[in-house]
Amino acid sequence: MPRKSKRSTLHSSSVTIRDVAAEAGVSVATVSRVFNEKGPIREETLQRVQDVARRLCYVPHAAARSLSSRSTRTIGVVLPDLHGEFFSEVIRGIDMAARDCGYHVLLSGSHADREEMRAVVQAVRGRVDGLIVMSPDLKPSALVADLPLSIPIVLLNSRVAGLPSITIDNAGGAREMVQHLIGRGHDRIAFLTGPANNADAEQRRRGYLAGMSRGGLVPLEIKGNFTEESGYEAAQQFLRLAPRATAVFAANDAMAIGALAALSESGIRVPDDVALVGFDDIPIARFLSPPLTTVKVPIADLGRRGFEAILQPSGSPRNVRLETTLVVRRSSGAR
Repeated sequence: MPRKSKRSTLHSSSVTIRDVAAEAGVSVATVSRVFNEKGPIREETLQRVQDVARRLCYVPHAAARSLSSRSTRTIGVVLPDLHGEFFSEVIRGIDMAARDCGYHVLLSGSHADREEMRAVVQAVRGRVDGLIVMSPDLKPSALVADLPLSIPIVLLNSRVAGLPSITIDNAGGAREMVQHLIGRGHDRIAFLTGPANNADAEQRRRGYLAGMSRGGLVPLEIKGNFTEESGYEAAQQFLRLAPRATAVFAANDAMAIGALAALSESGIRVPDDVALVGFDDIPIARFLSPPLTTVKVPIADLGRRGFEAILQPSGSPRNVRLETTLVVRRSSGAR
């Protein structure tokens, strides 16, 4: 059985593979197999070793070598924007994990612009031990061309061959939401899209289309760009449709919030007159009136897993996909 931790306050540079083995109650060879992904390991043992390593902030030897020449104990984080609850939650997840391991976080927003991304990357060279990048608006080829591959890099919600990434099952979550609305009796479901060329938006759109096709329904799309303002404007377009859809599926919660305001101003009751749902489950979603049905993304966990991936061995990049969860609240009530 694992022993009670006596090293939870030590930094990763102080913890050895023997410490992890002793804490988890397994052999050094077993810990080695876990991090090198070699040999059969029971799922229970795998989870216990990973949990102990995470708690002790253990850095596997290959990753330790890549970080050893730098002493900043700082991780760079580049996000498309620093505004809004989604990005705040991502930052919170990264920051909590980093502080637990004695690291600092250096933040910057690239605003989905390649030139700004290049400037940010140049600015952090030599100042950070690793880089967490979320840039769903840039093509993978353009993204990798601007990254300093001499330091550990982890991508959030993007995938590039040879780099570790943490992504979300956007398409699966959108399909499940459409199935939920169909199950509530809706046969005309409008979709407020995200911005063009955005990977998350495109995956959610793909899931919506797949769900509509499976249900034998005709898609109805209205353009948005993930902002509250675009949700407000899209809802105004929705109100001019004839016949009007019975449900509105916004590709993120921010647009759903804007749409809710527009519908309310026009005297349209949610969910009595039209169902309204979103995607992300940002903290405010459950406090709206009515509370918003949405697809829950483990946002803070996305950030936490991104930081943990920085400390993993660089020899075998891992691509981790986080599952989503349908959260049903009053905004999707039956017609």
